[in-house]
Amino acid sequence: MADIVTDIIGPTSHYFYSQRLKLHYVDWGNADKPMAILVHGGRDHCRNWDWVALELRRQFHLIAPDLRGHGDSDWAVGGSYAMIDHVLDLYQLMNAIAAGPVTLIGHSLGAGVALQAAGVFPDSVKALVAIEGLGPPSAMLRETPAYERMENWVGDMRALAQRKPREYPNIEEALERMRVANPHLSPEQARHLTIHGVRRNENGTYSWKFDNYTRAHSPYLFNLKDATEIWSRIRCPTLLVRGDESWAGDWERDGRLDSFRTAELVTIRKAGHWVHHDQLAEFLAVVHRFLGV
Repeated sequence: MADIVTDIIGPTSHYFYSQRLKLHYVDWGNADKPMAILVHGGRDHCRNWDWVALELRRQFHLIAPDLRGHGDSDWAVGGSYAMIDHVLDLYQLMNAIAAGPVTLIGHSLGAGVALQAAGVFPDSVKALVAIEGLGPPSAMLRETPAYERMENWVGDMRALAQRKPREYPNIEEALERMRVANPHLSPEQARHLTIHGVRRNENGTYSWKFDNYTRAHSPYLFNLKDATEIWSRIRCPTLLVRGDESWAGDWERDGRLDSFRTAELVTIRKAGHWVHHDQLAEFLAVVHRFLGV
């Protein structure tokens, strides 16, 4: 893939508004092509898609937003980041810039957002690729009393209110943290993601761009019943991608795949949760085949 970088200028930055938040997205150009929107995962940013975008920009007009609380988008006042808020933001973006149905490609949280948007607004999506986006595996869905979940959430929010963004004295120390958190990344990938994932503070240190409040877990349990009801309304061709070394679980075995009218499941070997980073060439080959481009 390295040879495709030499003749390409990077994306341009733009903004739109949702719930009074100023939200950022990048545009890779080629406005005459069909639109595809790339939606990143939690505590990530829009430039994590650059390797995918460099390949797909010839076939699509690519847009990659920063979710609220991430990248160069505003942080939510009050620090609440619910799935429905992200779905609203994506729908606002689609209404602002798309002339018709779009292709959605999402990872993790972003894949969950794309799946819900495609189920709630099925006429707005013509194709969908969801990487590791069907929620936590059954083993992680531990039933606890509602009052206990609320109490824990309040405690988490109070703790986050006292937590300050970590400051790194230089890019290299932030890079090392990135490599520890994502051991599958190549040195080049880790450096790229770090450079675009930090901002320089007034005192010369560096901190991650995402809001620490995005770390908080909702007091409401992942509602598999609601999720499967929404997934069942998706009408567009749907590709579900997972890594065989991921924690996400086996969707055929736990029955989640049965919720879709028509969905293709692809498991990519030697890939963890960040499939599009761990096995880029294989992921792109699968996407090219599925989208017919």
